[in-house]
Amino acid sequence: MPSDTPHPSFVLVRPQMGENIGAAARAMLNFGLERMRLVAPRDGWPNQKAVAMASGAGRLLDDAILVERTVDAVADCSYVFATTARQRDMTKPVVTPERAMEIAREKIAGGQKVAVLFGPERAGLENDDIALANAIISVPVNPEFPSLNLAQCVLLTGYEWRRQSVKVTPETTEMAGTDWANAIEMNKLAEHYENTLDQAGFFFPQTKADSMKLNLRNMWSRMPLTRADVQMFHGVLRQMVRWKDKQ
Repeated sequence: MPSDTPHPSFVLVRPQMGENIGAAARAMLNFGLERMRLVAPRDGWPNQKAVAMASGAGRLLDDAILVERTVDAVADCSYVFATTARQRDMTKPVVTPERAMEIAREKIAGGQKVAVLFGPERAGLENDDIALANAIISVPVNPEFPSLNLAQCVLLTGYEWRRQSVKVTPETTEMAGTDWANAIEMNKLAEHYENTLDQAGFFFPQTKADSMKLNLRNMWSRMPLTRADVQMFHGVLRQMVRWKDKQ
């Protein structure tokens, strides 16, 4: 059975290919969406091509609600979105997938049921389907080539739902078993290089030595080094000194 976690139902209206239904199911499960509704699939239901394409998301297909009319698919929903790339000459709010899922989250948090309609691959939703919707989702695609595959549209919308429903960290750093170098370690690294470069006569002429050392320390401070990085830089310099002594 679908998860008890509240989330919108995705309604595939008259989908034409089993493969696209399976790909849509896979995209839904990627983002924690488990409520699929199917309106009159062209090639009948169940569909083995859909199962093969679902690749592990077959339980969504097993639990999918099958109906013959779009109105039946959204009968229990109080707010419905329709995805379309074409102008429909209807007075309705037109929102991005991001805004749509913001609204969906607010509606669902208030106890309402929300559905998103996705049209068939060849021509999209019909006007009679759009008329059932409270708002239209429009993806900001290239106007010279606005066509999206069914599963792609499901994926985009599912991704925006995931962003709205769980806390997503915008950026993380994999530390690979180390930690960031602290100030003492960075200072020792700077001193190691200063002392070695001083012995090598790098800071010349003497009148510029202080500014050169300051620039070098400033460079180290701008570099986000880990402890492993610091040890590597120490090792590089030691090896260079050993190599010089062997000459």
